[in-house]
Amino acid sequence: MTYDNDNIFAKILRDEIPCDKVYEDDYALAFNDISPQAPTHILVIPKGLYATQDDFNTQASPDEVAGLWRAVSKVADEAGVTAGGYRTITNTGPDGGQEVPHYHVHILGGKRIGRMIPG
Repeated sequence: MTYDNDNIFAKILRDEIPCDKVYEDDYALAFNDISPQAPTHILVIPKGLYATQDDFNTQASPDEVAGLWRAVSKVADEAGVTAGGYRTITNTGPDGGQEVPHYHVHILGGKRIGRMIPG
C-alpha cells in the first residue's frame, strides 16, 4: 500500500477537513472516530506521512515511534478507559482491513470489548 496525499487523514492533518480533536502534540493527532464501534473509539495518527504499520516501523524516527505510542497512552488515560482496560487495533493492508492509507491506531474502550475474532 502506497501513501496517498489525498487520503482523509492527510486532509485532516492539513486542516482541509475538520475532526473532533481530542489530543494533539508534535508527533500525533487524536480524534473521535465518525463511526464508533465502542463507547470510546478514538483514532491516533502520526503526523508523518506513513501508509502502513510496516512503513511507520521501518521509516519513522525513534522520536516519532515513541511519540505516537506515548500519545496513545495519554489519550486512553484522558478518555478514562485506562482503569477498565481498552483495546488498540492497527489494520495493515487490504487483508488486514486497512481502509485509509495513513497509519493509525484505534483505541476502543468504555465497555467490555469481547473476543477479537468470533469463534
